[in-house]
Amino acid sequence: MILPHGTVHTDDRVLSAYATDFGGVVAHRPALVARAGSVDDVVAATRWAGAAGLDLVARGAGHAMGGQAQTDGGVLLDLGSLTGVHAVGRDRAVVAAGTRWSTLLAATLPLGLTPPVLTDYPHTTVGGTLSTGGLGGTSHRYGAQTDTVRELDVVTPGGELVTCSATREPALFDAVRAGLGRHGVIVRATVALVPAPATVRRHRLGYDDQHRFTADLRRLVDERRFDHVQGFTKPTATGTRYEIEVVAHLPTESTVDDLGTVRESAELAYGLHLDRLAPTVAARRAAGDWTRRHPWPNVFLPDSAADDLLTRTLADLTPADIGEFGVVLTYPLPTAVLTTPGLRVPAERLTFLLALLLTATTDDDLARITDRNARLYAQTFRAGGTSYPVGPPPGD
Repeated sequence: MILPHGTVHTDDRVLSAYATDFGGVVAHRPALVARAGSVDDVVAATRWAGAAGLDLVARGAGHAMGGQAQTDGGVLLDLGSLTGVHAVGRDRAVVAAGTRWSTLLAATLPLGLTPPVLTDYPHTTVGGTLSTGGLGGTSHRYGAQTDTVRELDVVTPGGELVTCSATREPALFDAVRAGLGRHGVIVRATVALVPAPATVRRHRLGYDDQHRFTADLRRLVDERRFDHVQGFTKPTATGTRYEIEVVAHLPTESTVDDLGTVRESAELAYGLHLDRLAPTVAARRAAGDWTRRHPWPNVFLPDSAADDLLTRTLADLTPADIGEFGVVLTYPLPTAVLTTPGLRVPAERLTFLLALLLTATTDDDLARITDRNARLYAQTFRAGGTSYPVGPPPGD
């Protein structure tokens, strides 16, 4: 393989480095690594892999948790150098797929603009989250990141560069959004922008009762009272802790008087809110947790079964399972705003996203987490739920 602007690697050190991801569970070793420096390199690598009969998988930041950005004996296409914010307009930005959302924010926030949806960790790549969905605290208003993207440049499996949107090559547009790279490699995206607040007010609300916790989550999402809504649960030695995080984009204010116990209220810069996990990530890195195994399952629960499945999930966890950094993420989303065809959600008005964010320190930990994940997937599917494919695939 010859790339016009990139490099090709077959040495053991490089191949081994790409045989992992943030999940740390799957270890598929590619036959070669192609580091793309341009769109022409992506076209060349795709055509070469097709002619050689090899699988080709694109990789951005490697933040997958189930081998989604790995290939066993195929071509690993690294898009980490395919970066750049090409244009920023009043309501959209054009950005290369290997660019991290945090880099895009550095270009848009000084102009008072922001993407409408950002994931909790903004240091993943634009192409990566658009290939899986991309959900965050504002998704109850805007849907997934794939629901707000305007246009995509895609290199198809046949090696053709195609621009697609809802009105131009719509079948390809629908296939590649949350398509896990199976129908083409996203190389450039035109993403929506909306006005960004300078500051926000964040409230963290505590609950002792699960049913009041989930009832308030539903009410908050339906009322659209806050710009950002998320829920967290964590078993502790003194009982399960439930917490709702709500954020208002100032100067708009909303009351929390009719909600749970206020554990924290703070005004902070919008940019700090978007990178709110930075202190936790730094602590995890310092403790060695960031490089351990993270087989984090993510599922969409039908609203009608959400309370029962959350109860079962929490009953299956102990404080030791959760550890210092673990948490159960859960919050409802209106399915009407989740319009991406590749993002399958239950056929109800609301769905609850549920994610078990646990770390496996030992092989025994991993075995227990894998068994628990299998039970969660089975219970979810029996209830009419689906998987959100950022985590380990069901059955793995």
